Order: sequence, then C-alpha cells, then structure tokens
Amino acid sequence: MGPVAFRELVRREGSASKALERLPELARRGGRSGPLRIPSIQDAERELAAGDKLGAKLILWGEAAFPPLLAAVDPPPPLLWVRGDPAILSRPTVAVVGARVASAAGQRFARTLAHDLGQAGYVIISGLARGIDGAAHEGSLATGTAAVLGGGVDDVYPPEHRGLYDRLAAQGAVVSESAVGHRAQARDFPRRNRIISGLSLGVVVVEAEVRSGSLITARLAAEQGREVFAVPGSPLDPRAKGTNDLIRQGATLCEGAEDVLGALNAMASFREPQGDLFDGPWGDADEALRTRAEALLSPTPIPIDELVRDLGAPAPAVFAALVELSLAGRCELLPGGMVAKG
Repeated sequence: MGPVAFRELVRREGSASKALERLPELARRGGRSGPLRIPSIQDAERELAAGDKLGAKLILWGEAAFPPLLAAVDPPPPLLWVRGDPAILSRPTVAVVGARVASAAGQRFARTLAHDLGQAGYVIISGLARGIDGAAHEGSLATGTAAVLGGGVDDVYPPEHRGLYDRLAAQGAVVSESAVGHRAQARDFPRRNRIISGLSLGVVVVEAEVRSGSLITARLAAEQGREVFAVPGSPLDPRAKGTNDLIRQGATLCEGAEDVLGALNAMASFREPQGDLFDGPWGDADEALRTRAEALLSPTPIPIDELVRDLGAPAPAVFAALVELSLAGRCELLPGGMVAKG
C-alpha cells in the first residue's frame, strides 16, 4: 500500500497491528479476488537483520530522528532506512539534481554549487545517478551530503558509483524507503524523487531535457511548497530546454550559490503540514458507494474533494470506499489529496 492508505488505515484503526488485522477483510470489500499477501513477522525480522548487517538504521515517521522537512510532506513516507548519519537529514538541506548524460560544464557547475552551498552550511541532497547527481555529491562530501535511492539502501546504482556510495555511507548518508535488498525498478524513481524534494528547502535543476526525472522532482518540490531553482543554458543544447522552461514557468534563476542563498534566506518558513484529509472517524463503505466511486475514476488523477461533491455522499464514507478500492488494486490514492483509477 502507499503512504496515503497507510496513514489513513492506522488513523482509522488506532494502531498498525489492528490495521493489519483488518487488511484482508477491507481488500475483499474493495473487490479483490485473490489473496492479499501480508509479510510475516519472519519477513520483517529478515529485513531488520539485513539492515543491521549493513549498519543501517530504520527510522519511523513520528520518531524524533525522522527528518522534520520530510515529516511536513503530505503524507510522509512511513519509514526510512538510513545508512550513515541520520542527523545530517535534520540540518538545512538543498537538493541539486539534473541530467544523467550531463555536459562537462554542467557537472563542473553542480560540483562548484554544491561545494559553495556546503560551505554556507547546507547539506546537499541528490540521487547518486550519473552526471549532475554524482558531481553534486562529490562537491559536498566534505561538508555534508545524502543520496536518496530508488532501490534498497544497499542497491548501488550505477555500479561505477560504488566508491562514491561507500564515501557517502561513511561521511554522509544513504537513504531509502524501499526494503533492504530491493533492486530499483522504473516505478520506484518518482517515489525517490518525492523524498529528494521533501527533504529539501529548495531544489536546483542544473541540466534537464524536456522529459526527465529532474523535472518531476521540480514539480514535486513546487507541490510541496519548496523553492525551485533552474540554471539557464544555451537554447541549442537539449539539456537546457527543461531548465529554461522551468525559468519560463517562474522558477528562480540560478547562476551560483548566492542566488540560492538569497532566496532561501528570504523564506520565512516552509509550508506547514496540512493535516488529515478528513477530520473525524470514518466507517466502512457500502458496495453501492464503492461502485459509484470507481465508475467516476480514470487514469487522470482528480482531487478527492471533487469526487465527494460529484458523489453527493459524506466525505468520510467516500474516503473509506477509496481506501478499500485501493487495497483491492482498483484505485490509487496519491499524495496531495488526489486519486486515480488503479
């Protein structure tokens, strides 16, 4: 299940243990035909043992060590595996991301920017990818940097960054919400990007083509109320089209660390957490409401409050129907109060 369903089920049932007990029933109510596989205690113990063997720490949402900026995301990931120093994630942070196939000039800029921001007291967050990400980590190893992975905290990708990964684990931090041992797949990277932006006060995009994961990170940052920066480039370079377009859309132009520092110093505070989507208890939904709700869904995400208005039903009942449908794989609850057909 995703972080939205996790949060709401725990809130509804009062504890994770009680939520687990109700999962098979709720999935059946939502229309799931096959059995729901719930990891066993032995599965959990194996993952914890694998994390211990790496020297990684498991931090749960709500614990004091959970990064405060990420805790303000709606909703935050339920847990993080951290290899290295978790305290680094609670310091002021800036993400630096960009193209994997980056120009030499772009990598030099990212390395210098990360170094200068580190000297000013900021931890640099990136994704350990080739190109801009690797350069940003290298520029800030001495002052503080953390890599967010799509796979498990032990999934070193690309392989040629093994040395950089080892230095990050020793001098900074490596972070993942995926299980230890999980190998990254395409669907994992948007979740990874959401954590990169969620950990950061601002996101700097150095180079990015029009369709790239870096632009997804920038969009998520804007949705989370973070500052978005873009480095301008030549219109003749495809790697500058994405960043130039971000500036056209209102991103802050970045020509060096002073632009980032000036904008962040001017920010009074980051956006506070918005709280739960619906206050008060919510009960089980009836089949008729689930059927009507599912019929209105499409692959295009829509706001849940809009669906509530269209259905003309109480918000708690609609949300209960959506949680049950999501457990059956028939809808997807998305961050920001959105829902789409599963």
